[in-house]
Amino acid sequence: MMEMKIKNKGQATLFHSKRLEIFTKTTPQVIYSMYVPLIIAMLSYSFFTLHVEWYTVLGYYAGGMFFWTFFEYLIHRFIFHHHSEDPQMQKFMYTAHGVHHEFPRDKERLFMPPVPSLILASLLFSAFYFILPVNAFMFFPGFLTGYLIYGSMHYAIHAMAPPLKFMKAWWRYHHLHHYKSPEKGFGVSSPMWDHIFGTVPSYKGKFDNPEEG
Repeated sequence: MMEMKIKNKGQATLFHSKRLEIFTKTTPQVIYSMYVPLIIAMLSYSFFTLHVEWYTVLGYYAGGMFFWTFFEYLIHRFIFHHHSEDPQMQKFMYTAHGVHHEFPRDKERLFMPPVPSLILASLLFSAFYFILPVNAFMFFPGFLTGYLIYGSMHYAIHAMAPPLKFMKAWWRYHHLHHYKSPEKGFGVSSPMWDHIFGTVPSYKGKFDNPEEG
């Protein structure tokens, strides 16, 4: 991903067409309305049609949530922050993630927009179904729940001050990724994989408010 000057106000224009531009934005409510019913439907199918025991459903569901944290880390580090000299790849990376680093407080681009989100979700479910067959109907809802938790946390970190004192460290951790060490601190919902793979951002100075950073 290219280096760029951070702008804490404003919003980038990705397409000249206003109609296309609409599809680059979303709100948390839109994403919740897409995935919460899907989560409920898949879990209901597991219980009432597949007749799977509750502890099996819970196990796969928890496994999906846990796997999300690893998937989030891999995608953020190796895809969204991939360095390329190819102009077309640079343009793609900017559209996919660079725009968020340039305008980190743009509330309409904190979740992945519906169309690419649904395409990616379909591909991932197909992969999980190939590996897990019917167990994907329990695993994927957990994975989606992990995504919604991540997205909600990410939105809150960029859109508001930490509501509780103990959350301040979470806010600081992700702000370090944006304002001090973009090559580190890839975990948003959990810093665990940063610790495992040695990508924890180090900063000894006082840093709480990115406006001051």
